[in-house]
Amino acid sequence: MHHQIDIVVVGELLVDLIGHELREELFRTHSFRRFQGGSPANLGANLCRLGKNVHLVASVGADGMGKYLIHELEMLGLDISGVKKRAAYPTSLVLLSRSHGTPDFIAYREADHFIYPADIDDQILKSAKLYHTTCFGLSKQPAQASILDGAKRAYNHGVQLSIDLNYAPSIWPDYEEARSVMQYYCELEPFVKVSQDDCNRIFQKEISETEAIETILDWGAKLVCFTKGKDGSHLALNTGENFTVPAEEITVKGDATGAGDAYWSGFLSAWLDGMDWKNCVKSAGKMAAIKLSIDGPMPEKIHL
Repeated sequence: MHHQIDIVVVGELLVDLIGHELREELFRTHSFRRFQGGSPANLGANLCRLGKNVHLVASVGADGMGKYLIHELEMLGLDISGVKKRAAYPTSLVLLSRSHGTPDFIAYREADHFIYPADIDDQILKSAKLYHTTCFGLSKQPAQASILDGAKRAYNHGVQLSIDLNYAPSIWPDYEEARSVMQYYCELEPFVKVSQDDCNRIFQKEISETEAIETILDWGAKLVCFTKGKDGSHLALNTGENFTVPAEEITVKGDATGAGDAYWSGFLSAWLDGMDWKNCVKSAGKMAAIKLSIDGPMPEKIHL
C-alpha cells in the first residue's frame, strides 16, 4: 500500500501560557508568554519540522486563540484539515510555570476534548504509517471514545500505534478508568513513551524502572521507551532486547516544557526513516537537546 501520510496525531491542541521568569510555582509567576501547545500538536509540529507528513485531528474554539493556533501550525505546513472549530466552546488554555523540571500547571479544558469518531477519517487512517495520542487526550469524553475507536480502526488497518503515557491525576481524576484505558490501548501493541514520574503516577507508588517497563510490556506494548532526563533513555522491546542510551551533552537555555514531545518526535521520525532502534533513541535525544538549548519555539526546519 502506498502511504501518503506518515502519522495521524489525535488529541489536544491548546494555548500554553508559560511563565516568563523561572519559578517552580504558578503562585509566584507574574507574567506569561503565549505558545502553541498540547502534547500531540507539539509532536506533530516537530515531525513537520523534521520533514514528515502529519495529519492532526484536534478541536479548538471559533475564537482568537483558536485562530492563533491554526495559524501557527499552517506556518509549519502541517495538515490542519482535521482541526475542527467548535463555536460553542472557547479554546483550551494551560498555564505553566517556567521550570527546568516538571512544571506546575493549571489546565482550563474547553474545546480540546470535543473530538468525535467522524473527525478521524478512515481513508486517512488507511494511508498512514503511525497513529499517536496521549493520556491528556484520552482523559475526557467524547474524545476518549473517539480516540480509542480511531486506534482500534488504525490497528485493524495495520497502522503502528504510539502513545505518550503522560498520566496526571489532576487531568484524569478517575484512576480506575485511566488505568483501564491505558491497558486497553497497550493491548493494541503501541510504541510507548514514559518517564519515572509518569510511572509513579500510573502505578500510584514509587516503582522501579524494571518493574514499570515489564508491566507495560505485559499489557501488550511493542516497546517501552523509558526517558530518564540527563541520565538518558532505556529502550525495552517485547522481543526481550533492551539497552540504555546516554543523554546528549547540552547547555540548557529553555525550560523543560515540550522536551518530551521533541524527544518522541525524533524517535518516531527515525523509525519512519527505517533506522535501527539504537539510532531511533539517539535521534530522540538529539531532538530533545535542540529543544532544551532554545528559549522559545523550535526552528521551522530541522535536520538531525
